[in-house]
Parts: sequence; C-alpha cells; structure tokens
Amino acid sequence: MVRLSRKSAMLLGTALLLSGCGADDVASPGEGVIVQPAPTPSPSPSPSPSPTPGGVTPAASCPTLPGANQLVDRGTIQGPTGTWRNCAFPARFTASTQIPKVAGVIYSLDGRVDVGTDQGAASTGTQVRLDIDPGVIVFGATGVSYLVVNRGNQINAVGTQTQPIIFTGRGNVVGTADDQTSQQWGGVVLLGRAPITDCLAPGAAPGTVDCERDTEGTSNALYGGATPTDNSGRMSYVQIRYSGFALAPNNELQGLTPSGVGSATQLDHIQVHNSSDDGIEIFGGRPNLKYLVLTGNEDDNLDTDVGYKGFIQFVLTIQRAGGAVGDTMIEADSNGNENAVPRQNVRLANFTFIQRSTSGTGTAVLLRGGTDYTAVNGLIVTPANIGCLSLGGSTVAQAADASLDEQGPPVFNSVLLSGCNPAFVQNSATGSPSASDIQTIFNRGSNNNASFTSTLTNLFVNGAGESAATAFDASTLNDSTNFLVRTNYVGAVSGADDTWYQNWTCNSATANFGGSGTACTTLPTN
Repeated sequence: MVRLSRKSAMLLGTALLLSGCGADDVASPGEGVIVQPAPTPSPSPSPSPSPTPGGVTPAASCPTLPGANQLVDRGTIQGPTGTWRNCAFPARFTASTQIPKVAGVIYSLDGRVDVGTDQGAASTGTQVRLDIDPGVIVFGATGVSYLVVNRGNQINAVGTQTQPIIFTGRGNVVGTADDQTSQQWGGVVLLGRAPITDCLAPGAAPGTVDCERDTEGTSNALYGGATPTDNSGRMSYVQIRYSGFALAPNNELQGLTPSGVGSATQLDHIQVHNSSDDGIEIFGGRPNLKYLVLTGNEDDNLDTDVGYKGFIQFVLTIQRAGGAVGDTMIEADSNGNENAVPRQNVRLANFTFIQRSTSGTGTAVLLRGGTDYTAVNGLIVTPANIGCLSLGGSTVAQAADASLDEQGPPVFNSVLLSGCNPAFVQNSATGSPSASDIQTIFNRGSNNNASFTSTLTNLFVNGAGESAATAFDASTLNDSTNFLVRTNYVGAVSGADDTWYQNWTCNSATANFGGSGTACTTLPTN
C-alpha cells in the first residue's frame, strides 16, 4: 500500500514545477494530476569524445536500431566512473526491439516509456517485445521517468550473474547518490491479462475480462483479464535502484510493480534497492517469483493485493540500519472488500527478514483483509520493541470455505521469530484477532518457534541455530507449476557456501553481499 514517503515535504514544490511543463497527464484517478515534462531537446552529439582516464570512454554515437524505434542522442553524461554516451529510449516502442550493450553507452528514459500499446483484457498473443542485453544500464532522466510494459506486450530483460541489467536514477550516474538516496525516478511496471479483483468498472465481475484496474501511481496503464497463464516476459538478474518518485502527493511507484501478470511470466534474481515506497508490490494476477533481494526500501518490502495468487521462494529483505526508515517486511491485502474473489493466496518459502525499522506499523509481517497465506522455512529478526506478526480484520482468520475461495487462517511451518517483543500484535482494524488468537494460529503449524535467538552470521547467513532447525517440505504446497523446491534448511541463505545472492547484486551500508558486485552508489565500468 502506498504511503507518504520521507520526502513528502518536497512534493508540493515538485508538483508546481512540473505543472508548467506541458505534455501528457500522469496521475491516478482521484489523486490529482501531475504533468509530465517534455523531453529535453537533443544537444549536438560530441564529434570527438575525449577518453576518461581510468574510466568509461563515451561511444562516438548511439547504436542504430532496426526499424522505426530509434534512440535519441542526448550527448554525453559524466560521472565518477567516466563519461557515457546518453542514448534515450523513444517514448513508445512500437515494434519488437533489442537494446544492445555497447561500450561507452548508457540508456535513459526521458519520461514515461511504453512497450507497445494496451491490447485489452481479451486479447491474445504478443504485439511488441523489448529485449535488453546483459550488462545494459538504463537510468531515469527525470523523477517522472518510468518503464511500462503494456498488456499484450513483453519485456525480456535477462542479465547474468556477472552482467546484471541495472535500472537506476540520474544521481547514480553523475555520482550524487549515497546510501540514503531514494525517489530519483519511477520504476518498472508490468501489466498483464491475468485475473484480479477490485474492478474499476462498477458491477464488473472480478476475475473476468470485464475486471480491470489502472496502475497505482500512474494512469492509462490498465491491467487485468481472465488469462491466469498470461506472459509478460522475463526479468532475471536485474537491479532496480533508487526508484519510487511521487507522481502525485501520497502516490508513488514501487521498484517493481507486476499488475495482473500471469504465471508464464518469469521473475527471478531481482534486487530492489532504496525504493522510496515498496520494493515489490504485486497487484493481482498469478506471477511466481524466486531469488529476491530487497534492501533499504522505505515502505513495505513485499506487498500483495487485489486477488494475487502465487508462489514465492528465496527472499532476502534487509532494512537500513538506524531504525528510521522502512515499514513491514510483508504487507498482504487491504481492509475492505475482504470477500472478493479470486481471494489472495500466497505461498512463501525460504525467507530471511532483517527488520531494523522502529518507525512503521510496529510489526514485521501484516496479513489482513481477505488474504490466505502460507509461510514456511522462514526467519524474522526484529528489534526488541517491534512485533513479528499481526493479522488485520475480521476475515483474515476465518474458516475454510470453498464457495468463498477461502483456504482458512494463515498457515506457518518451520518459521522462527527472533527478538520480537511482543511476537504477536493485535491490529487496530475492527474485528482483528487478538494477540493470543494469533499465537494459537501460529502454534498450529509444525516446528515454529516464537522465542528463537538468531545466530545469523554476516547479517543474513544461517548460523548454528538456524542450521539446527527442522525444515518443511515446501514442494508439498505446489500446484501444477511445481514452482517451489524442497530444501533441508530454513531461511533464504543456508550457509557460507550458499551464494545465490552474490555478484549480480550491489553492495551498500545496508548489506554487503561480497562477490564481484559494485557498490550501489557506483556503476560498473565494463
């Protein structure tokens, strides 16, 4: 859910500045309007770029792409690691395009950039696919820069462990970003044709082609349909840094926003770093996600809503040190419209949550509304004055009922709670279960421990205590996708030899992952 960020004091001035800049409206219904600035006129390309000693040397020109979708040469942009040729994406990709990695070239978003046009809820097939090569860097040139992959179109952003694709903000390029920076650009939005609830049109049946919504934080970005297996493409080995610009007061984009995305979409090895809002917020649909690293985000780390059903495994979330930034590790669903179907149903396995903030809702995990939730093989570590688990609303713990698509109260197996005081917190919403009721639900599962003492090493790597815990077979939760794999350990990282998070991530004061990854405040030069 979107809340006012720590930079909300800047919003009024920002809105006044942008309101005089012309072009297309970008706003959510009922949230006011903010006007997207016109692209900066292209300067003349530098005819003879000068080498930067010890750093990046700018390419002489932008790559020529096949077809009508050509890049715009914005001249050069200089940062502490060298000087780049700045090649701006077109405002809309109207044909399938491959973005190559070229030495000395960095790519930019002048504002909202669309992949294809909305094909509608009942459409089939793919209109446009945007391919991005390993190692490509794309930055938002303005705060209101963001990438939208419309329904019936795809993105294929597939990096490698040593050549991740990086989406970031301008300050990261010119060297002004630090470990507290956020909100430099919008983020990445994926729009699909899978079922959702909370329809935009009054009277539309949830989960059908008549049920669609506009994307939180923007407009003219519709999602929803009746195709659970819809495919919005693939994102693997990707970093999303410093996102979450407020497009209107109290209305920010997330780092990654899959909305109505189907189960054929592949999302894995994704880091979201220092988003001013949520790290990832999933609005309905059926996407499954694996190998997520969420660091330094200022609201929730993983937020799910409007009938999302899916599987998520291997999640490492770490808040910034100091206790002043961040809300929950997990926020599921909203109060209101609790019995809408399809009902949210999340199956989460192998997670390590390092909660440091003391300024949010007061709990690390908040499950509310009509959500069904199963969490297994997890570790939650909090400061001494923060609770671990809260259930909000009168329906979150109701009994199973097939006619309501209701699976029953949340289920926990092999979940360890460390430092929580209290472990269970009653939510303020009317009818919410008491702390003792939440404890009873938690204790129904197997091998849970609400008074565990963390022995983690290097902040997030399992130690002796975690290694001794009995794991749950997550594969028993699978449907026909067989997405979850069985492990013999709890948490996201089994030990020192388990290094799935290294090399493709960036390092910061929040978390040092080691390996060959650069600092989040700098960019790779190769």
